[in-house]
Order: sequence, then C-alpha cells, then structure tokens
Amino acid sequence: MTAAQTMPDELRAAFEAYERAILTNDLDALDAAFAPGDRTLRGDGAGLLVGHDAISAFRGARGGVSARTIERVEYRPLAEGVALIVAVSRFAAGGTGLQTQVWEQIEGRWLITAAHVTPRSVAFDRSIWRTVGDPLYQGAWEGPLSGLTVAVKDLFAIKGYRIGAGNPTYLDSARAETTSAPAVGDLLRGGASLRGIARTDEFAYSIAGDNAHYGTPPNAAVPGALPGGSSSGPASAVALGHADIALATDTAGSVRVPASYQGLWGLRTTHDLVPRQGLLPLAQSFDTVGWLTRDGATLQAVADWCLSYDGSDSTDSVFGASAADLPWRFRVPTEALAAAEPATRAAFEELIAASALPIEQVSLGDLDDYLVPFRTVQGAEAWRNNGDWLRAHPGSTGPAVAERFRAAAAVTAADESAARAALQPLRDTLHALVRDAVLLLPTVPGPAPSRSATGAQVDAVRTDTLRLTTPAAVGGLPALSVPLLTVDGAGGSAPVGVSLVSRAGTDIALVRLGRALHARITETESV
Repeated sequence: MTAAQTMPDELRAAFEAYERAILTNDLDALDAAFAPGDRTLRGDGAGLLVGHDAISAFRGARGGVSARTIERVEYRPLAEGVALIVAVSRFAAGGTGLQTQVWEQIEGRWLITAAHVTPRSVAFDRSIWRTVGDPLYQGAWEGPLSGLTVAVKDLFAIKGYRIGAGNPTYLDSARAETTSAPAVGDLLRGGASLRGIARTDEFAYSIAGDNAHYGTPPNAAVPGALPGGSSSGPASAVALGHADIALATDTAGSVRVPASYQGLWGLRTTHDLVPRQGLLPLAQSFDTVGWLTRDGATLQAVADWCLSYDGSDSTDSVFGASAADLPWRFRVPTEALAAAEPATRAAFEELIAASALPIEQVSLGDLDDYLVPFRTVQGAEAWRNNGDWLRAHPGSTGPAVAERFRAAAAVTAADESAARAALQPLRDTLHALVRDAVLLLPTVPGPAPSRSATGAQVDAVRTDTLRLTTPAAVGGLPALSVPLLTVDGAGGSAPVGVSLVSRAGTDIALVRLGRALHARITETESV
C-alpha cells in the first residue's frame, strides 16, 4: 500500500484495521469502524444507506468481500480532525474497485462518517441471472415490442436451454428444451429480444425473493431489503434497468409482491388465459403467467400484444372483454385494510381521500378462510408435481422450501377435497364483487423486509402477505399492482403497491384503468 506521508499514524492504523475487518468479515469490528448515529452514510451502485443501524443490517446480510489488496491510497485533509481517503482495490480474481471514505475524529477515535464503494466490473450479477446474452435470443425485427428486452424467469422453456427452477441439482438433472414456451414465443414475435434467464426462488415456492443456492438479488428500490419473489431475478433485472420486461409467474403473489417491493408495475393475468405449456408448474389450479415493467405504457404494450389474437398463437383474444373500459367504481375490502401495517393503511387512506375516488367499503370475509384452503390445495399440487424428484434428491433444497414441501407431502386426499369445496363459495363471492366494480387494496402489508430479518420474521411476513394476495388467486382473477404508495421502512422511504382486481378476461382493460388511476394520482403519465 502506498499513501501520502502526511497521513496521521492513528488514521492509517484505523484504515488498515478496517481493511482487515473487511477481508475477514469481522462484523463487530466493521460496526465499530463506522460512526454511530443516524447521519452516517454508505452508498454504492445499489443505493444509499443512511444511519449506522441500516449500514450494519446491510453488512450482516451481505457476507464477506472477495479477496483483494489495496494498491493505492490517496489522503486529503479536509479540516481539523476530518480527512478524505480514496483507495484502489485490486481483486485476486481480477478487476479493480474504488472506495471513498470520509473519516472524522470523534471522542479521540478515527471513524468513518461517509463511504462510497465502486465495485469491480462483473459480467453479470449471478444472484439475478442464470445466463445472459446480447441478446440471448433475437426477437422479430419489427413489431410493437421491438427494441425491448426480456428477463425470463427460470421456469419457462427456452429452446436449447434447461429449466433450472432456482435449484442447481434440478438444473443438473434437466434436459435441454426442444421448443420454447408459447409465452416466450409471443414476446419474440412481438419484437422483444430475450436478455437472459433470470433466477427464481426454488420451485417458485416462496415470495421473499431469497435463494439458498444463488443468493438474494438486490432490491433496486430499497438497498438492503429483500427483492420479493418468487420472480425475484426478473423483477430485479427490470428494476435495475438490465431488461425492460420480466416474464414471470404468479401463483400466490409472485408477480405482485416483487412489483410492490421494488416500485414496479406487475400484472397477474386471468387464470388459464395465457397458456402454461412449457412452464414448470407449482400448483396448476392457481399458476398464471404475468409480466413486470418499470412503467404502465410498456406493460400496456405487452398486454395488448400478448393477449390479442394477432399477438399470440394460442391465447384467445380478450379484446372482446376488454374492448370497453372497466367502470370507474372501486370497492375496498375492509379486511384487506385491517391486514395492512398501520403506515401502509394510513398512506392508502390518504391516497383515497386526496384522489376523491368513488369508493365503497365491502367485506370479503375472514382472509384466513381464503389462505388456509388455498395453501392446502397448493401444497397437494406442489407435492404431486415435485414429490418424486424431491424423494430422489434428498437434501437438495434450502431449509425454508424443504419445510414447505414437507408440509405439502402431509396433505391427504381428504384434506385436498375439503379445501377445494371450501374455495368454491369464496370464488363466487369474489366474482360477485368484481362484476360491476374493481377491488382496490394494498398489494402487500408493508415495505420489503430487511435482508437481515430472521427466518421466523420472514415467514411471518409471508403469511401476512398471502392473506392479501391469495383472494385474487382463489378467484382466478387478473390483478395489477401499481406503484402508488410510499411508506417509511427500516431503510427509509420504500414503495408499496396498490392492487386492482377485476373480473376474469378484462386484463387489457385493467391495465388501462391502472394507468388512468396512476395518471389521476400522480399527474405524470398520459393515458
């Protein structure tokens, strides 16, 4: 390491101690190196962390850094007891990085009060992507989606590639697909090109967005937070600007949850509207195809093309159901508001009041009446789809997913039959409520949880979230999450989506309505 000779010995020692702590991932020493309080800053390409506690939580979930040496240090005194250090890191695996730090003497110790990290260049983030190309597959040279790129969730068949399902053992045992899924082909015919295959939570059996094998994709909206799943990789790819469209699935919220957590638009389509051939199933009674985008106009273009007769070889035209606009009439389930966190509920009620929407309060009934039988049927189907493979490959899944499959294996035929019978009257209730209006509710209870949350905390959030997301799945209804709320979370301001749920087959009109609502509230998007 080289450095200006005027650097104080105490500062040099503090900087070198910090570097040793980084390389050994000594969390206590790293915490001690940063100044306490809520004014300490740390930034990188993923965003800005404010406050010692937020920085500490991020570091605890990040893990260590790759082996590196400091090959150059520049020191500049800024004031008495205040200094700037800029250091160049050389990584053992290749590449260089840059760290910029402001150090201050506080109560006799040199501490970091602000830091910015410029990481080394990487080919792609393996927590987001399984494989990428430029493009991986070229779409039609002309079409309504020309110039757009797609991140495909690793559950869809792509000719020449294996389906990995978020599990390395499954990927190793799979065979290359001989044809692409219709949902993939629709996008290619429209002119979109495939950017790559993006990570999924294992077997899509999660909504948190973490993966025990490949890591957790970043949340582009809230540094240090979970990205939401199971469509975690495609959602993060879109939120970070790596792709324009995420081709994903939604069984119990796997499009809507990451859309809410990362401030995206996300559409769960009407059940059975988009063909599921070439899609690895989790629970066919609820599995649907969906898309995520950064803006409503792009989502509208995707829905207009992929759900129209001209756009898809296998999807019947829904322009008949969507030709007329949906009514500007909204029904808010009281149980959904009660299930939201207080800050989310307050933000939602403020939005309703400020926009003067025509609102009617309605009742869905006890949300657990939806969740419990849903989980039973989902578990029965998930085990039928994957049980043989899991028995043949014991220990191949992460702990949380393994526990869900263990519970799924215990579902009896009588349990499943009773659960299906319990779901039918709930479907009837939902269909009646959306016959001449649109349901409006928070997409999730609150902002994305921290990546440092315990397994028990994440599981509690999962249950609370499923109470809000399963009714649309039970009804087989289209549901659109629109980024309309901002709520204070552990890492600062964070997005929370608002969901619109309409009658079956009105998917295109639902996106139009969502854009109109967004324009009315934000006055930023033309319809």
